[in-house]
Amino acid sequence: MQDQSAPEEFDVVIVGRGPVGATLANLLGLCGLRTLVLEREARAYHLPRAVHFDDECMRVFQTIGLANAILPHVILSPGMLFLDADGKMLLDWSRPQTLTPMGWNLSYRFHQPDLEDVLIGGLARWPHVSLRSRCDVFALDQDETGVRVRYEDLSSGSLSEVRAGYVIGCDGARSLVRRFIGSGMDDLGFHERWLVIDVLLKRARDDLGDYSLQHCDPQRPATYVRGTGTRRRWEITVLPDEDSNDVAQPAKVWELLSRWITPEDAELERAAVYTLHSVIAQQWRSERLLLAGDSAHQTPPFLGQGMCAGIRDAANLAWKLAAVIRNGASPDILDTYQSERQPHVREFIELAIRLGGVINTKAIEAGLAAGQARENAPVKLEVKKPLLGPGLALGDLPLAGHLAPQFMLNDGRRGDDRIGYSHVLLVESAARLALSQPGIKVLTSDDAEGIGPWLREHGITAALVRPDRYIRGTARNDAELDRLIAAITPPTHVPSAA
Repeated sequence: MQDQSAPEEFDVVIVGRGPVGATLANLLGLCGLRTLVLEREARAYHLPRAVHFDDECMRVFQTIGLANAILPHVILSPGMLFLDADGKMLLDWSRPQTLTPMGWNLSYRFHQPDLEDVLIGGLARWPHVSLRSRCDVFALDQDETGVRVRYEDLSSGSLSEVRAGYVIGCDGARSLVRRFIGSGMDDLGFHERWLVIDVLLKRARDDLGDYSLQHCDPQRPATYVRGTGTRRRWEITVLPDEDSNDVAQPAKVWELLSRWITPEDAELERAAVYTLHSVIAQQWRSERLLLAGDSAHQTPPFLGQGMCAGIRDAANLAWKLAAVIRNGASPDILDTYQSERQPHVREFIELAIRLGGVINTKAIEAGLAAGQARENAPVKLEVKKPLLGPGLALGDLPLAGHLAPQFMLNDGRRGDDRIGYSHVLLVESAARLALSQPGIKVLTSDDAEGIGPWLREHGITAALVRPDRYIRGTARNDAELDRLIAAITPPTHVPSAA
C-alpha cells in the first residue's frame, strides 16, 4: 500500500546517477538545494564507457571539491594520431603536457567506474542531498507549483512519490524525462555500429604506446586507446553485412585484434557493439522539466567530448537553478541554459562527425580542413573550444561567452578555490570599486598577480566571471563596470568546496 501522507518535497529531483547526474547533484549540494537523485540500477555500472575528460571538466570537479580525490585515478593523455592504412600519419593531435589557462591539463584518461565512485561518494558531504538506487521513475506530472515524481522501488515493488520544484533528466539516450518533455531530436546524420573491446594486459606491451591511434583504414577503421593501469581499448567498425551479436563473440574479437594483441597478451573484459549517434534534442526544457547529458545530445566519440559536454551542462544549469530557487530570479533564466549550451555542443558534434569522416577516409578532405596543413608533415589539429550561444553573456563586450582563465593566487593556491561556485569580478584594484551588490566575490592583482597583465592584454579594466567560469561581460570604463555589477541580480553566491 502506498503511504497516504504528504509526499516528501525537494528543490530538485535528478533522474540518473551517471557522471553527469552525480556532478549536478554535487553542484546543487554546494548551492544548498534539497536534492534527490533517483537511479534505476543498484550500483554504478562496473564496466568502462567514457574514457576521457578535459581541463574544463577537471575544473568543475575542482569546484565541487573532488579534483584531488580524482587525480589518483587518472593518467595524462599525450593526444591522438590519425594513421592511414599504411601507418602513415595523416593528422597529429598531440596535447601539451603543461597546464592550460584552466589550471589543469588538457586531456585526462580515466576508468569510468572509478570516477563515478568518487562523484557518488562526494554526495555524502551534503546532508540535504539524497541518493536512492533501484528506483525506476515512471511518471512526471507538473503543475504551477512543482512536479509530482512517481517511481517504483524495484527491490520491494512498492510505489512512491515525491514532489520537486524541478526535475532534471540525466537519464541517457533513452531518456524518460525527454519523453515527458515531448522533445523531438535533430539528427546530424552520423549513425554507425562500432565494436568496443576492453582488455586487461597480462604482460607489458609498451610498444602499443600512450597515444590514442585512429587507424583510418577504409577496409575497417579502428581506434586504439591507452587506459589507466593495464587497461587498453579498441573500437572497431562493424561492417554493414555483419551481425552485431556474431561480431562480439570472443573468437571473432580475437581475430579482429590479431594485428595488435593475442590472448597470451591480454584477457577480454568486455566486447559490445554500440551504435554511435549524432543527435540533439530540440527542446531541453518544458517549464519544470529539463535535460542534461546524453538525454539532450549524443555525439560520436572521436573528440572524446561526450561526457565532457554533459559535465558542462551541469555546471551551466546548477547555478541558474540556485538563482531561481534560492534567490528569486525569474524562471526565464533557465531558458538561457539551452540557448547557451546547444550551439556549443552542436559545434563539437559537427567536428566529431568530420573527424569520423577522416577515420573512414570517405570524407577525408572535409576532415583535414578542420586542421592546419604543414608542409611535408601531417596536418596539426588544434581544437578550439566553442563559445557559449546567446544567453546571459553581455555579447557586445569583449570576451563575453569565453571561458575565463584560472589565476594562481599569490599564496600558491588555485583561484577557483577562493571563489567557490559563484560570480567573481576580476579587477586590477578594488580601491575604486563601490560594490552595490553584496555577495559578489572580487579578485584583484593583490590576490593574483596574473590578473593585471591579463586585463591589459585584452584592453579591459574588469571582467565578470560566472559560477561556471564563463565570462558574463567585461568593462573598458566605469560606465561599463556599473553595467556589469548591475547584471548580477540577484547575486548567486555559494561557499567554496575547498
